Amino acid sequence: METPDIQRQGTELPVSAHYDTRLPRLPWSRRIQIPVIAAVVYSVIRVLGPTLRFECLGRAPIDAFWARKQPCIWAFWHRVILPISWYGRNRGIVVMNTTAFDGQWTRKVIERLGYGTAQGSSSRGGLRGLQVMAQRIREGLDCAFTIDGPRGPRYVAKVGPVLLARMTGAPIVVFHIGVDRGKTMEKTWDHFLLPGLFARAVLIGGKPILVPTDANSDMIQAKHQEMQRELERVRDIAEGWFSLSEEERNRYRAEIGR
Repeated sequence: METPDIQRQGTELPVSAHYDTRLPRLPWSRRIQIPVIAAVVYSVIRVLGPTLRFECLGRAPIDAFWARKQPCIWAFWHRVILPISWYGRNRGIVVMNTTAFDGQWTRKVIERLGYGTAQGSSSRGGLRGLQVMAQRIREGLDCAFTIDGPRGPRYVAKVGPVLLARMTGAPIVVFHIGVDRGKTMEKTWDHFLLPGLFARAVLIGGKPILVPTDANSDMIQAKHQEMQRELERVRDIAEGWFSLSEEERNRYRAEIGR
């Protein structure tokens, strides 16, 4: 049933304005695009993904967390959403997903790839999305944020992972992916990366960020800034990886670890 300005999904009522997860009303021309776009994007990922050859650095701390059955909070720039969608598939990772048009087709794609979703955004339903993610972490699932999404500004991290880490005690792990061959869509807000077929890819993981569960506002701000710096650090390494000499790459391999 539709109200004058909102198309409802399901029967759940919003708790408050901050917890509203109802889908915004879309014209029929936009609604019919959602399954079409989702099918095209999913097909691209299914064709391209298996050809990518990944090298992963900085995974040892993550394996240690997983060995202790400690879920993690992942944060990455929207630019690399296509290659990471393939790399992290079928692990039940819960992704914050906007209720806007882009989020509606994105949800169909990522759920087919084996992700879960928490519906919310910075403007509608964000607090509810964090509550859902906190519950999933307590159930033992990892959670993830496209940290400058859904609409930017590019490379400016939002605070969501820090708040979630404070709620749950889970570590924040940032990463970035670079490829030796691909195309940057410079007209998109995120400079979307489309890797080439059979491209080599490097995933650079950052140092885990821990947020005390009793963190005050100053600590939250400090951890937010730490996350921003670490996101920039791994982005710069990954983006420049394939222009480095093998000696320079070996130095990073020794520094960051496998």
